[in-house]
Amino acid sequence: MDLQLYIIAGAFFLVALLYSSVGHAGATGYLAVMALAGFQPLLMKPTALILNIIVASIASYKYFKRDSISFKLLLPLILVSIPFAYLGGRINLSPQYYKPLVGLFLLFAAYRAFFTSKQSNSYDIKHAPWPILCIVGALLGFLSGLTGVGGGVFLSPLMLMFCWAPIRTISGTAAGFILVNSISGLVGLLSTSTQTVDGMQWWILAVILGGYIGSEFGSHRFSTNTIQKLLAGTLLIAGIKLLSTIL
Repeated sequence: MDLQLYIIAGAFFLVALLYSSVGHAGATGYLAVMALAGFQPLLMKPTALILNIIVASIASYKYFKRDSISFKLLLPLILVSIPFAYLGGRINLSPQYYKPLVGLFLLFAAYRAFFTSKQSNSYDIKHAPWPILCIVGALLGFLSGLTGVGGGVFLSPLMLMFCWAPIRTISGTAAGFILVNSISGLVGLLSTSTQTVDGMQWWILAVILGGYIGSEFGSHRFSTNTIQKLLAGTLLIAGIKLLSTIL
């Protein structure tokens, strides 16, 4: 296998480790690594979705065991997000549109990581109306399928901003949302394209190991503030790199 694929496997392991330790699957991180490595959008999107499904499955299982998934929030979100993620997955944007769009997503993720790391853990829980949840689910589901991002990077800060659940429940619910939408987006994508990368099995193994270790031990061993800032640095560089393609 090419040396670059080994290096990327190591990077994906670290991404899965760090993201899963804070309740996410790592799609923005995988996209950042592939952007820095110069991958084409047609390969970036399916790869990110496949790896996202693996890590989100591990995270969802662990949060479910801890009774930290709110199905009252999750069900209305995914009921409308599934068809919209499928529709988004069927759309293959050209590089001139895909790269700046994902670049903006990465910059938003970097911003969120830098400036929400000190968010208070104590707040009053507020009711989330079903119509609002359905609108959020539809929008994030479509964006998830369109870009290869599971949607958790946007859903988590949104739920936190509106105080819809405790921090741990937000992470667990986001993991379930990411899993469902990544699967739906991948199904939509596979209906129009089946391109994959040689050596994909090594990347899958890397994120399984990283996702398991991160979900099991990361949240207990690392400072959330430090993890978010490390992730933000990578996302910031990749986002700027992608946006530079439109200049």
